Amino acid sequence: MALDGIYLRLLKNELESILVGSRVEKIHQPTKNEFVFHFRSRTGAYKLLLSASGSTPRVNITEHPPENPANPPMLCMLFRKHLSGAILKGIEQSGLERALLFRFDAVNEIGNRVLRTLAVEIMAAYSNIILIDEENRIIDSIKRVDSLKSSVREILPGREYISPPPQDKLSLLEISADEAAEAVFKNLPGTALSSAILKTIGGLSPLVCRELAFLATGSDPNLSELNENTKATLAFFLDQLKLRIEKNMAEPYIYYDNHDSPVDFCFMPISQYGNMAKGVKLNSLSQVLDEFYYEKDRILRINSRASDLIKLINKLSERTARKLEAQREELKQSEDREIKKIYAELINANLYRLKKGESFYVLENFYDEGKEIKIPAKPELTPAENARLYYKEFRKAQTAEKILREQIEKGFEEINYFETVLDALSRAPSDIEIDDIRRELAEGGYIKERRSRKDLDKKRAALPFIELKSPDGFKVLVGRNNTQNDRLSFRKAAKDDIWFHAQKVPGSHVILVTEGKEPTKEAMEFAAACAAAFSKARNATTVPVDYTEVKNLKKPPGAKPGYVIYHVYSTMMIKPLSDKEIEAAKAGEGKDF
Repeated sequence: MALDGIYLRLLKNELESILVGSRVEKIHQPTKNEFVFHFRSRTGAYKLLLSASGSTPRVNITEHPPENPANPPMLCMLFRKHLSGAILKGIEQSGLERALLFRFDAVNEIGNRVLRTLAVEIMAAYSNIILIDEENRIIDSIKRVDSLKSSVREILPGREYISPPPQDKLSLLEISADEAAEAVFKNLPGTALSSAILKTIGGLSPLVCRELAFLATGSDPNLSELNENTKATLAFFLDQLKLRIEKNMAEPYIYYDNHDSPVDFCFMPISQYGNMAKGVKLNSLSQVLDEFYYEKDRILRINSRASDLIKLINKLSERTARKLEAQREELKQSEDREIKKIYAELINANLYRLKKGESFYVLENFYDEGKEIKIPAKPELTPAENARLYYKEFRKAQTAEKILREQIEKGFEEINYFETVLDALSRAPSDIEIDDIRRELAEGGYIKERRSRKDLDKKRAALPFIELKSPDGFKVLVGRNNTQNDRLSFRKAAKDDIWFHAQKVPGSHVILVTEGKEPTKEAMEFAAACAAAFSKARNATTVPVDYTEVKNLKKPPGAKPGYVIYHVYSTMMIKPLSDKEIEAAKAGEGKDF
């Protein structure tokens, strides 16, 4: 991932053009390491995300701000005190260092105008967000650093702010491309070209270094394999990179793997991936960061917030599977019950010639063309008593089979239900949605409720269905989890609305709202693509999707949340909507399918 000094410089220019002169309206701190600043200008409103997370540090305008806590942390209140209403005067960067200084014209508690600076340091695990006063003294920071943690500089309230020490590398802003290439080739002969570039030139990420090596050589050979011609070629591409910085020529790209998962991003096109990743050019550097990290953060947040539920469901599913295996084995053993009935009937048919004390009876089996059959018997019992014993064992096995089949069916239903819960968790972007799933499990007796029913009822009521719009204007509603699926299909939807669901895989109930109108082919295909996208099969090329009128749906008594049966239906093969298409459809910008 290439959030390096060059990317940050180009991003700084982009943010300056949008935010300088804007006023800070609100400040939120969604997590320990994140701030969201709400800016207002004459041209509009913007949300600026600042993250000092060790795994996802960044600064960008966002359309996906994280969910805010109910009560703001003390640090957030301090930032509000100093920066609420402040006007952003400029953004500074030293060379290609990975730190930005946001300069604010603020008003202190007695009404005097003062300078406030927000230092955003993008340095992996050492990333930080630091508030500084007009005397260059630290007011506070997301991460406090004392002398025990760092011998280089302390980051504590009252201490003078000292910029991160510069890297001992050359800067393309200060030297020519030829000089840079010459310096690269002075590394040890066994060094890979990309590594030599990374060690020598500052502001470049490993991705950009590999790309320069690839452009110059078609691979990433050792320096010992290269000659003066390669040095000249490298100098050419370094010069192109230098020109891109000086002329502020950003080409923001995000790269996706074959499953449409984001794998990388850059301020310029990347060719080294070949067919392994596809690049999509976006409108801005901020948008690239926003889209890339939104997906990455979503997965991390879900795994963190819902890890206990995921572990529980997996444990319950494994336990149920083991129980099913034992029940199937027991059922197999009960399948010989018919022979016990035959034994009883044959004994009864021959009572007149059978005697007590025999350990077996040899009789003609009139159920098998009169073939001879040997029937075990208990000598201490009379023939009639042996017959009654076989009848008893037959009825017991018959009852056991019925119970076992019912238990096995319930076991399969339970496993299928657990799969639907895991699928819903994989698509839950917020705490509210996870809480809704948590309550569903509590109502099913799988866990204890963590919060009061009143609080959970309030959150559930506030959680709407996902609403999309087809390209030709039909409303499409999507359930977020099993509980919502039930509400959507049996309470919200009208009888003549059309219900969609990915065939034989966990997924959301999707309703095409007809409002008494005949749905178009375009709307039907759109709703089916929604059902495919909101299912476990969302990464497949094409997905079979069942659809029927809502009036054809039935819910058996005692069935798990989200479970329905239907016999009248049609099936459509459809490509799932992409995440971008879903977001566009939420905004009413859907395209043809």
